[in-house]
Amino acid sequence: MLRTHTCGSLRISDKNLTVKLCGWVSSRRDHGGVIFVDLRDYDGITQIVFNPSLDKKMHELAETINKEDAILVEGTVQNRPAGTENKKIKTGEIEVQAVSLKILGKSEPVPFEIDDSSISEEVRLKYRFLDLRRPLMQKNMRMRHRLNKIIRDFLDENNFVEVETPILTKSTPEGARDFLVPARLSEGSFYALPQSPQLFKQLLMVSGLDRYFQIARCFRDEDLRKDRQPEFTQLDLEMSFIDENDIFQLMEKLFKKILKDMKNIDIEIPFKRLPYKEAILKYGTDKPDLRSSLEISDLSGKLSETSYKIFKDIINNKGKVLALAIPARASSSNQEINNIIETAKTFGAKGLTYLKLIDGAVSSPVKKFFTDKEVSDVINECRAKNGDLIVFIADMPKIAFEVMGRLRDFFIDKESLKDKYNFLWVVDFPLFKYNDEEKRWESEHHPFTAPREDDIKYLDMTDAKDLDKIHSRSYDLVINGNEIASGSIRINDSSLQQKIFDTIGINKEEQEKRFGFLLNAFKYGAPPHGGIAFGLDRFLTILTGSDSIREVIAFPKTQKGVCLLTGAPSTVDAKQLKEIGIKLL
Repeated sequence: MLRTHTCGSLRISDKNLTVKLCGWVSSRRDHGGVIFVDLRDYDGITQIVFNPSLDKKMHELAETINKEDAILVEGTVQNRPAGTENKKIKTGEIEVQAVSLKILGKSEPVPFEIDDSSISEEVRLKYRFLDLRRPLMQKNMRMRHRLNKIIRDFLDENNFVEVETPILTKSTPEGARDFLVPARLSEGSFYALPQSPQLFKQLLMVSGLDRYFQIARCFRDEDLRKDRQPEFTQLDLEMSFIDENDIFQLMEKLFKKILKDMKNIDIEIPFKRLPYKEAILKYGTDKPDLRSSLEISDLSGKLSETSYKIFKDIINNKGKVLALAIPARASSSNQEINNIIETAKTFGAKGLTYLKLIDGAVSSPVKKFFTDKEVSDVINECRAKNGDLIVFIADMPKIAFEVMGRLRDFFIDKESLKDKYNFLWVVDFPLFKYNDEEKRWESEHHPFTAPREDDIKYLDMTDAKDLDKIHSRSYDLVINGNEIASGSIRINDSSLQQKIFDTIGINKEEQEKRFGFLLNAFKYGAPPHGGIAFGLDRFLTILTGSDSIREVIAFPKTQKGVCLLTGAPSTVDAKQLKEIGIKLL
């Protein structure tokens, strides 16, 4: 090694020790001929002193170094002079008196200061190799490594086998668009990059591996946002001869270990379990943030005879009137109320009505339409207190719950809850959902999810509405309002699998074409099996307190799927296209 120590390791106890340090010049200061350099590496910063009285030639070389030059320094550890200590850094009580200097790599003027937190994300992504030198990004990358190691060690102790599955595979419908790769040796044919290792991990269960895991790269060609990337990483695992409780218990122990080892936080297990329908009715979403106790109230029954025509017409048309009491917001100004109304509209609401409770009195622009009993019922149903603001949304059920769920999330004070972690299992999802645009039923999660055994009978009934009654054996793990993991008990019977395909409109020819290899495997003693996958990137975003998933990925893409560092995606020359038999329109 060129160095004997890292830049964050030296202490008072190392006084008079001769050391070699390597790193980047974080700053250089010239104080009356004596040059001070803050030398930085992944571990921290050490102050280096170049004194011309010790070595004039070395001092002259030190005068030529610039910020972000990579250098090697040899010297002796000394106490800093009294009053010059820096308590903000680990090495703040010492400095190294240099006796030799070697410049390992010169740096051009950098486009931004490494310690500048105000630089735009566009610039940071373009110069990601510099951005990654920032201590915060170094910390995030090392947390990512630590998380992966904890996962591997834990699963190894629980008899899991790590297996890598293909990246070049077959295009299968899994909810998003595939990334396609032309196959040069089979002109006109394409590989697909895997959206998940779903089919392969089921095949591994048929193969008798019993317990599989993989820290897998996955690819989805979908519209992006701050918690999505076209390529992402997930922990993928599958187990044979188990039921849902086995998955829950294993994952709860894993997350308990992760939080203890990485954050020194003890979380309670088992996690709460919440049925899907209850989640929607109480919180307007299937991924509620239960760090907050805010709950939605359905006032459709209590206000069914109201003289407020807008509410009454919606209720008569089988719509819903929902309300949410926001603590200590009754003092909101008209401008603040207007901002809330506009926010609700961006969520899909046509409008919003409100009621204020101030000093025991009720004020609202629509109060005159409500009887005293109706006002009392609203207050009691919402469990509202003096000083609260009650907001109302009236619309068809799907829109009303979605808007109110997003409003609930909007009102939660996330800053005050940032050091709290709430883990929640959402269970009893519907097996199917109806696609209004295409006028057909499709899988709520994916077509390999098993239905609850006592609901299978509805698959054979002629009334399509019976499909609404079928619950799946799927489950989501939600942390602080973020869906972190999703999984299910899988179908292991080929006839039931074909029946599911038939129900969602995948005919036998298409079944054989896309999934024939899986259906064939099921004919050879497929065990009961199930699994789960959790998004490492999304979970790390929460663990690190980052605002975006891009903060925990070494080389991410923008929300338009562009890598500003490399320029991908890019055009290719005509020769390459000809080799794979593709002509651009």
